Amino acid sequence: MKRLLMAATVAALASGSLLAQAHNEGDIILRLGAATVAPNEDSDRITLPTEPPTVLRGVEVDDNTQLGIIPVWMITDDWGLELLAATPFEHDIDLRGTGLAAGSTKHLPPTLSLQWYPRGGKDGWQPYVGLGLNYTYFFDEEPDSDLEGALGALLGAERVDLELSDSFGLAAQAGVDIPLGEKWAINAGVWYIDIATEATVKTDVGRVKFDVDIDPWVYNIGIAYKF
Repeated sequence: MKRLLMAATVAALASGSLLAQAHNEGDIILRLGAATVAPNEDSDRITLPTEPPTVLRGVEVDDNTQLGIIPVWMITDDWGLELLAATPFEHDIDLRGTGLAAGSTKHLPPTLSLQWYPRGGKDGWQPYVGLGLNYTYFFDEEPDSDLEGALGALLGAERVDLELSDSFGLAAQAGVDIPLGEKWAINAGVWYIDIATEATVKTDVGRVKFDVDIDPWVYNIGIAYKF
């Protein structure tokens, strides 16, 4: 990420971007880029109903990168309303400390944020910060064969399903548009999003529930166009 930001800075300076137009009231800005969700997960331990109970250390969730689609409406020169959207993210889920794959899930994390632009109305770089509300929709949850085999051996389960509950949470962000001219800019942004889900592992011999705080950092680097 640091290398990409440095490259963006060099490109912007080389373009003479300080002569570019400012963000103004009524502008529509569309940002497109590589958006990476990097979970900072904290999982409950998982207790399986064996005799004696088998206790697992929880789960780990891997990173994923998709196309970020991020429109912004400038309410005033200094304030904007942004929607963080993307193509569906897909994450593999592993059982912590076991080397076993638990499954995978897809999700969409639309996040609506109110942004403050301290240099609104001025030419040049446009840094911003924002606070918002996130809704994360999980779908296409699939248990892995490793999990199915382990639960078959431990519990005698023949059928395994995985479900993740949707999440509402707060989000905070910071970013910058580095102008390349009157309309184009390089954009870099980062969000911290509160995502908490309840995971349910269903089998034909019972079910197990546990909470997972995913709480990812989300990074985006790409381009922006002002309409």
